[in-house]
Amino acid sequence: MNTNSPDRSGLRKSHAARGFMLLEVLIALLIFALGVLGLVGLQANAVKQSGQAKYRADATLLANELIGQMWVADRSPAALSTNFSSAGGGAAYNAWKARVTTALPGAATHPPVVTITTVQPLNAIVAGAAASAAGLTASSRVSISVRWKSPADAATAPPNKLDIVTEIK
Repeated sequence: MNTNSPDRSGLRKSHAARGFMLLEVLIALLIFALGVLGLVGLQANAVKQSGQAKYRADATLLANELIGQMWVADRSPAALSTNFSSAGGGAAYNAWKARVTTALPGAATHPPVVTITTVQPLNAIVAGAAASAAGLTASSRVSISVRWKSPADAATAPPNKLDIVTEIK
């Protein structure tokens, strides 16, 4: 055997190891790329959800604004229905509706609905006429439904909706 001749089996092992390292690097790059794509998708979803949260907050603030206006106005059921009900189309409702359509996208095609119903006190329901003698008065149940359609929503998607129900006495 000649000791000066190169060992051929050692060369083959060296070439095979280099190919294996290249494969490991490509797999690592693939895993890294999938991770980055996942993060980009999460970021896009976070931006969309942030926009939706803004619209929900705006709708809540607008509904609470109308309830606040009702509390400082004449709170009799007849006056509330005349001024704030969407069926009555009073001046206060129309001004509030204009603010809603300005603040929320798609609210013009899905106008807000304000329903005011009279609620008799429990004693009046149970005892009849004796309750009015006791000085109990009726209150008003106010239901506000605000709808909007985000520009990011699909055209076939139903509008987003916020419902608030409160009682004003």
